[in-house]
Amino acid sequence: MPVRVRRVTTTRGGGVSRPPYDSFNLGDHVGDDPAAVAANRTRLADAISADAVVWMNQVHSDHVVVVDGDPGTTVDDTDALVTTTPRLALAVLSADCVPVLLADARAGVIGAAHAGRVGAQLGIVARTVDTMVGLGASVGDISVLLGPAVSGRNYEVPAAMADEVEAALPGSRTTTAKGTPGLDIRAGVVRQLTTLGVTAIDVDPRCTVEDPQLFSHRRGAPTGRLASLVWMQ
Repeated sequence: MPVRVRRVTTTRGGGVSRPPYDSFNLGDHVGDDPAAVAANRTRLADAISADAVVWMNQVHSDHVVVVDGDPGTTVDDTDALVTTTPRLALAVLSADCVPVLLADARAGVIGAAHAGRVGAQLGIVARTVDTMVGLGASVGDISVLLGPAVSGRNYEVPAAMADEVEAALPGSRTTTAKGTPGLDIRAGVVRQLTTLGVTAIDVDPRCTVEDPQLFSHRRGAPTGRLASLVWMQ
């Protein structure tokens, strides 16, 4: 029988962090008061129906780690987590990068990936799918939610960089609102997932740069980090 999968993404509201991290900052690496971050993470953990949350110290890599969940765990030097453990929430931190929440409810396998420009270009999402399949997931049964991220209309990059990313992640090169070369990493990830055989893909359309309720590094650093989580009940 399929398990019940939950996916959530936080906003800036409801926490205790002071400006410029106001107020529900969940990143412990951005210069915020550690006590405030800890309080915010406790508030989040208390609000969801999971037994524990596993965090990552993300490094824009293609490294995937399988976890079985010690409460309060933080996994170093990785950009994706995969588990078969019920009630263990996997968390992605972001403030413009793409949070990717994956699940095969039939097999009971979930994954969470941090797809920034570099990680997406290196193939972090495809590696996460491969790791899930290695634990019993079926590509055709995987559903995915791409969380809020910077939109292509607000992600200006040099033309050479846009071409380089497009070569590795087709579908990601675009044109910004100013008519300059840009990247839409979510679009590239959607095309990659579709090519892999994943068809159940939902995209949160919110742009972190445009929405003041979301953290955005490009809009104004230093700033906090959102959390996107997936878990099985």
